[in-house]
Amino acid sequence: MDYAKSAKDVLGLVGGASNVASAAHCATRLRLVIVDNAKVDRDAIEDVDGVKGVFEAQGQLQIIFGTGTVNKVYEEFVKAGGITGASKDEAKQAAAAKQNPVMRGIKLLGDVFVPIIPAIVASGLLLGIMSTVGFMASNGFIQLDTSNEFYVVADLVSSTAFTFLQVLIGFSAAKAFGANPFLGAVMGAIMIHPSLESAYNLAALSAAGEVPQQSMLFGLISVDWMGYQGHVVPIVIACAILAFLEKRLHKVVPEAVDLFVTPLVSVFVSAYLVLGFVGPVFVVLENAVLGAVQWLITLPFGLGALVVGGFYAPTVVTGLHQMYTAIDLGQLASYGVTYWLPIASAANIGQAAACLAVSVKTKSPKVRGLAFPAALSGFMGITEPAIFGVNLRFFKVFVAGCIGGAVGALLCSLTGLAAAGTGVTGIFGILLCLNMPLQYALMFAATAAVAFGLSFVLYSDEPAAAKADKAPAAEPEAAPALLAAETLVAPLAGSPVAAADIADPTFAAEILGPTVAIDPGEADRLPVVAPCGGTVSTVFDTGHAVGITSDSGAEILIHVGVDTVKMEGEGFSKLVSEGQRVVAGDPLLDVDFSAVRRAGYPATTMMIVSNAYDFDVERPELAAPVEPGKSDVMGLARKG
Repeated sequence: MDYAKSAKDVLGLVGGASNVASAAHCATRLRLVIVDNAKVDRDAIEDVDGVKGVFEAQGQLQIIFGTGTVNKVYEEFVKAGGITGASKDEAKQAAAAKQNPVMRGIKLLGDVFVPIIPAIVASGLLLGIMSTVGFMASNGFIQLDTSNEFYVVADLVSSTAFTFLQVLIGFSAAKAFGANPFLGAVMGAIMIHPSLESAYNLAALSAAGEVPQQSMLFGLISVDWMGYQGHVVPIVIACAILAFLEKRLHKVVPEAVDLFVTPLVSVFVSAYLVLGFVGPVFVVLENAVLGAVQWLITLPFGLGALVVGGFYAPTVVTGLHQMYTAIDLGQLASYGVTYWLPIASAANIGQAAACLAVSVKTKSPKVRGLAFPAALSGFMGITEPAIFGVNLRFFKVFVAGCIGGAVGALLCSLTGLAAAGTGVTGIFGILLCLNMPLQYALMFAATAAVAFGLSFVLYSDEPAAAKADKAPAAEPEAAPALLAAETLVAPLAGSPVAAADIADPTFAAEILGPTVAIDPGEADRLPVVAPCGGTVSTVFDTGHAVGITSDSGAEILIHVGVDTVKMEGEGFSKLVSEGQRVVAGDPLLDVDFSAVRRAGYPATTMMIVSNAYDFDVERPELAAPVEPGKSDVMGLARKG
């Protein structure tokens, strides 16, 4: 591969150096912040030698080259454009600064609510199971002992995340705003303190004219002295005020008393302002928004849901979907279920099915190699690879997916489909709808059928792409010493993880190549070892990834964790250097996985063969925990 030519091609197709606000790279992707996106020719970038995919995320144009290639292309890219390279954090800040205030606000909501989704999913799934068990018991299908120890514990766990939701939001929101997250948790606890009357009793108290009152502002006004159970926006506003006060107090309070004065003043003033003034206002606004959403998706004949389902995927493209978790949580608090999540699931299924139709109909190996894994990822609820990698490129396919999503959303409305929690869509979304499994299955089947059928009819291979695929690719001459076949062993101790369950959509869709993922569990510190004999081709500066060219010519990337590049090397020790010869079992990295978990990143470690098109790949079924340097996880045999 001519790295300089690929870099110059990309530079020209993104509009030249003057159109690049910032350039950085991670272990697999060139990350560019673009000044004017209208000047970018994404379709042409897809055809640049070495490019494995192009998509936009978090305000960045991300061009996937793969390990060992991206760093060489990056060097040529900044050289050709006279561009000053940036760190990943600097590129991220540049991307955020480029967004308008609305988009920054939406991203902020995503930063608040996305981290707490696992807790909500856990409680939501268990709530669905408990609801199903209760339904079966009440209808005589099973005998249920509600004093059983397992039932009692399950009932307790199923409601905990929702009972203390404001504490979770407070911690996450304070962290997003740059405040002390533990002070944010205290703010959340204040807003559901037992001294305040529970918000769930408001209707009964209002009917009896007994809503407790509290005078504020020296008796000039009186407010309802109610808790904020079931509300999510007021606690976010409370943490924004907390962060504003805390940051400024740290600058003016003497260091000798800062530890005591700043937390006390920040929390007290924030609580006074929110409970007395800000909170009641935003309760009204939040109720109005939730009421408008519920009115829309419950319009007669399902017309409102039809519109929402059809336009859901375009909002994913713009990033507006970051705010939808707030709607889910608000509905769960107000109604005990969310009607929004099934509609979101229908939209995701539509895009996945449309992408699957492309993989079935196309004659282009490159398109099929991207579309099929992206479709599988979409059916698991991760639609970015399908939307950005395939469907938007062939716009009629994207429209077909939107139509399928609209039909599915219509059925959601007509059948009253609701979910017991949030965070899981696609195939596994049925686990949140166990009280209405037939309705979910009907929605799934109808959505997939419509989207797949329309996409299959509308899609056709691009003439240029088909012609390019027929042209024989120039293969580098293989060295005679290359092994014909070899076995890769586990690079890490832990439990195997299905690729689709990886938290990063690119890895989950196996866009970079066949992937073996291993979860190190609760281990504090572990070595990452060579999976085979070969030469170290790349050791990333931050130590979170290493590349090896094996003795059979396989280009192997070992990537520790998801988004761990943001840790900037903390917790990672490099034990090898580029050009060093290794054999299977030799230590490559020493990783403090407890530091990875403390930083909030998934510790799942991926091993990827990025030039798998040169090999017949065999992957055994992995169920039991694997041993580093010993357990066989993948077999490679060179083609021809």
